[in-house]
Amino acid sequence: MSLIRRLSTAAAALAVAAGLGLSPALAGTTLKLGHLNPADPMQSHSGAMAAVFKALVESGTNGEITVDLFSDGQLGKDDEVIQQVRDGVIQASISSAGGIAAHYPLVGVFDVPFAFPNIAVAHKVMNLDSAFGRTFAADVEARTGLKVVGLLDSGGFFAISNSRRPITSVADMKDLRIRTMTLPTHETIVSSLGGRPTPLPWAEVYTALQTGVADGQMNPIPIIAFAKFDEVQKYLTITNHIITPYVWVMNKGFYDGLTAEQRAVVDYAAAAAVDAGRGISRIIEASERGLPKLAKKMEVNALSASERAAFAEATQPAVRKLIVDKFGAEGEAMLNALMTEIETASK
Repeated sequence: MSLIRRLSTAAAALAVAAGLGLSPALAGTTLKLGHLNPADPMQSHSGAMAAVFKALVESGTNGEITVDLFSDGQLGKDDEVIQQVRDGVIQASISSAGGIAAHYPLVGVFDVPFAFPNIAVAHKVMNLDSAFGRTFAADVEARTGLKVVGLLDSGGFFAISNSRRPITSVADMKDLRIRTMTLPTHETIVSSLGGRPTPLPWAEVYTALQTGVADGQMNPIPIIAFAKFDEVQKYLTITNHIITPYVWVMNKGFYDGLTAEQRAVVDYAAAAAVDAGRGISRIIEASERGLPKLAKKMEVNALSASERAAFAEATQPAVRKLIVDKFGAEGEAMLNALMTEIETASK
C-alpha cells in the first residue's frame, strides 16, 4: 500500500474513531493495547496510532477483534507494560526506547548523537520497510519473543530544556542535572557534555522538574508540549542531537493465533497507524500545539552549526565506545548496519 493511500486510510479512520466511536457489537477476540501518552489523537503520536489502529482493526475484521486502549500509562511503567505483553496479560504496547531497553538493550544503537541528518532520513530508516528496520525487528523477536508490528521515531529530534540557564555551548551543560530515560547511552551523552544524568521513569519527570530533583530533561518537542514542561522549565534549546525509536510490539503467540485474514488486517492497520503517528508529530511540532506554544512561556534558542559540531565531538566517541564495550561484536555489527542504512537513505 502506498504512503499516500495509507495516510488517506489513516485520516479516514481517525474521523471514524473520533466521530462515530466505532465499536463492534459482538467481538470474538480482544486485543488490549497500552501506551504511555495521552489518548487524544491530536495530542500525541501514540494516541493517534492507537485510534487509527482500533478503527481499522475493528472495521476490517467486521467486529471479530475488539481493540481496548489503555493510554496515559494506566497499566504501569513502560518496561512493565512490555512484560505484560510478553506474559500475554495484554496483547500489544507502543513503547519508548527506555521501556524497550529493559528487554532489548541493543535499542541503544540508535543513540549515536547527530547520526541522522534530518527527519526525512529518520523516517526512512526507522521503518519496517527499511533493510535495517527488518533486521532490527527480527533481532528483537529472536531475543524477546515479541512480534514487532511498528517502528517509528518518538516524535522528532530531541531538544534540551532546563530551569537554570540558556544552553548555547557545551560549557553551559556543566553540572546540569538532566533527566534521562534509563538508557546508558543517554546517560553517557549527558555526562560527556559535563552534565549530571538523572535517570527517572516517565511518571516521575514532571514532579522532578517541578521540585528541582532534576534541572532539565531532553525529549522531542511534541512530548515536551503535551507533558506541559513549559510550566516547570524556563529554557529550551533546539539541539536535534538524537532521535530515538518507538517500538510497537505484540505478543507473538496472540499474533500467530490469528487467522491469516486477521493478521493481514492487523499488519495494514499498524502500517497506516504508524504513518498517522509520524504525520501528527510533524503537525504538532509546527502548530500552536508544539513549538509556538512552548515559545510563549519558554526562552527558545537553537545551537549554531559550530556548537552542534562541538556537541557531536564531545558525545559521539563516548557513545560509540559504550555500544562496542557493552555489546561487543554484535553491537558493533548492528551499529555499522544502522550507519550504512543512514548513509544509503541520505543519498
